[in-house]
Amino acid sequence: MKYCRLCVLPDTRPQLVLDAEGVCNACRNHRSKDAINWTGREQAFRQVAETARARAGGWDCLIPVSGGKDSTWQVVTCLEYGLRPLAVTYAPPARTEIGRRNLDNLIRLGVDHVDWHINPEVEKRFILAALEKYGSTAIPMHMALFNIPLRLALKLDIPLVVWGENSGFEYGSKDDEAQGFQLDSTWLKRFGVTHGTSANDWVGTGLSAKDLASYFGPAPEELERQGIRAVFLGYYFPWDPVKTYDVARRHGFRAAAEGARTGYYNFADIDDDFISIHHHLKWYKFGFTRLFDNLSIEIRNGRLTRDQALALIRARGEETPERDIASLCAFLGITRERFAAIAEGFRNKAIWSHEGGVWKIPGFLIPDFSWP
Repeated sequence: MKYCRLCVLPDTRPQLVLDAEGVCNACRNHRSKDAINWTGREQAFRQVAETARARAGGWDCLIPVSGGKDSTWQVVTCLEYGLRPLAVTYAPPARTEIGRRNLDNLIRLGVDHVDWHINPEVEKRFILAALEKYGSTAIPMHMALFNIPLRLALKLDIPLVVWGENSGFEYGSKDDEAQGFQLDSTWLKRFGVTHGTSANDWVGTGLSAKDLASYFGPAPEELERQGIRAVFLGYYFPWDPVKTYDVARRHGFRAAAEGARTGYYNFADIDDDFISIHHHLKWYKFGFTRLFDNLSIEIRNGRLTRDQALALIRARGEETPERDIASLCAFLGITRERFAAIAEGFRNKAIWSHEGGVWKIPGFLIPDFSWP
């Protein structure tokens, strides 16, 4: 493994590439923001909003929301630009109490809202199938949260869908697909965190097409024919998790009192008990965790030095989310031992080495890391 010399991300991270100077494309992308004409981009969004208002017969835009700080920021911003939104939520099977409170607060900001729940028996089978096949618990979640809003926008003839950050740009990729402002089928296949699969690929894995109805999205030509546009708000305004949190906090959003659930921020990834497991499994497959992502964002924004980030990784260690794993196992009806065996099957032997009965990563960026 090789690590970016500016942040702490390794070259094993999907879509991340180190250049000849040892700097990752996520850091390069962040530096490119200084050259962006944000005033011009803001004016472009103002035009997008005006076009949506003129085109809409009911709601001007649809906003996919979880109740998190970014979705609160999205709602606040759209309301400030005079849009009448319909907020839509894919309800995770392990929604937290603070997630529920923040979602209720978001609705009180002044939006109509749809809370879409999927049959938990279907979700159990789908999550377990995804875990066993790809070592990921989040494929069903991402498939639902990307496709449900697009289906509703098409059905209700809502001309604009407003997403938050463009993760393809913020977390590494620097090609045209990630740079653009529009979420389309090409972006979803590459950056949608579904391992390039669609709902149709999961038919027959103990699941029928009818079981998976909530996970199917509209065809791209249907959206184009009806003139529905899906954009990233982070294209028009600088995206920074601390700044979006500040906006959300001033509008009633609350962070977790007990500290970060996973990673560095106590205001992110707090609305779902299972999201920490998705991030934990990166440790086996890629040799990094959510903490590395968050600390790298802090380094790029000048709030932490790389040495401070390394000290935090050293102090925090692996941070296996035992409580959340126990909750997932209870939901899926499997033992902790079975979960461990599945996770172990995805350990990347190209980067991990078994030494003296302990798994280690040779050349890890912290030489004195305490391996469990």
